[in-house]
Amino acid sequence: MGEQLKQIVAVAIVDDLNTPTRMLAARRNRPEALAGLWEFPGGKVESGESDIEAVHRELREELGVDIELGAEIAGPIDQGWRLNNKAAMRVWFAAITQGEPATLDGHDQLAWLDLDDRLESVVPWIPADAPIVRACLARSRIGHVGQTP
Repeated sequence: MGEQLKQIVAVAIVDDLNTPTRMLAARRNRPEALAGLWEFPGGKVESGESDIEAVHRELREELGVDIELGAEIAGPIDQGWRLNNKAAMRVWFAAITQGEPATLDGHDQLAWLDLDDRLESVVPWIPADAPIVRACLARSRIGHVGQTP
C-alpha cells in the first residue's frame, strides 16, 4: 500500500443535526492559491492528537465555537477523502453547541448555505471539497446526519 497521507479533519456545520436545512461554509484568505475559495472548516491533526480531539481544537481556533459531532461523511478511502497526493480529510456533520462562529484564523468570510441543489454552485468551493459537498447534500436528504448508533 502507499504511504500514509497527512490527516486533515473538518466539519460540515449544520443548523440542526436532526433536521438540517443549512450548512456553514468558510472562505479561505490564504494561501494565495486557495484565497477566495470556500471550504469546510478544520485543519491538520497534530502529533499525539486523535482525529476527534483535532477537529474540536481546530473549530475553537478557526471559528471560536464548540461543536457536537454527528455522523461521519465517509469517503472512498480509509482516511476519508483524498485532497491531493499528500493529504486526506475526514469530515463529520456537526452542530454548534457554544459560541458564535467568527473568522478568527484562515478565513475572511462565513456563510450559511441552504442544503439544496444550489449548494455546489452558490459559492466557488475548493475543488477537492466538491465531492464532499455532494455527499453532504445526499446524506442530509436521507437523514444520515445525526450521531450514528
